Amino acid sequence: MRIVIQRVTRAQVSVGGDVKGVVGRGMMVLVGVENGDEEADARWLADKTVALRIFDDEAGVMNRSILDAGGDVLAVSQFTLTASTRKGNRPSYIRAAGHEPATALYDAYCRMVAERLGRPVARGVFGADMQVELVNDGPVTIVIDSRLRE
Repeated sequence: MRIVIQRVTRAQVSVGGDVKGVVGRGMMVLVGVENGDEEADARWLADKTVALRIFDDEAGVMNRSILDAGGDVLAVSQFTLTASTRKGNRPSYIRAAGHEPATALYDAYCRMVAERLGRPVARGVFGADMQVELVNDGPVTIVIDSRLRE
């Protein structure tokens, strides 16, 4: 699994003009699921998400997690995170997991983050054509891949 975390002052996702998920200060997380990913990947990424220290402390140093900062999380599925651009200019999505396993792992990731936060995670609609709006704070953008475990 691969996620892109953006620290935001606000973010929302809409489908057909209807707002499906919205957060204020916190994180907007794009979630991509690849063939072979397992629940252990979702668990590891959920742990990383809530523990990642990207929020400023009193001294203005990024030393606080989303738990410490009390922010919210918006998670949006995005199969294009699995793109390979090795050959030519048209991305290949052959590594993207199929609908059922990808949905299950996206749901698991959202559930696990919500459990760790102690509150719901705002969400997009899996597989829908979504419009995402956000104000990236910083800007702070972090890419985490469960296969690299960096």
